[in-house]
Amino acid sequence: MNVLTLEHFAARVNDTFISVGDGNAAFILKEARPLPSATLEGLLRAPFSLLFHNSSPILFSQKIFQLQHDGFGEVGIFLVPVARDNHGFLYQAVFN
Repeated sequence: MNVLTLEHFAARVNDTFISVGDGNAAFILKEARPLPSATLEGLLRAPFSLLFHNSSPILFSQKIFQLQHDGFGEVGIFLVPVARDNHGFLYQAVFN
């Protein structure tokens, strides 16, 4: 998979991705949505955002997570913690 697009993730909302380097921490994909963009010729992909939830009480620092998904394989995604709720933390990835 060379260039990740929104279409790679849209059908996987509510699926679990496992962070293989972080004690098999489970990240659930809660949202996959397009981002507004200027129309520029030659873009490899339209910008999009992913929002993952992790129920661990421990906050992971922003970094590239090696996420494994049964139907998707393994992919490195840069996740940034953006919010906390009663059940854990939310992490966002932005692709532009």
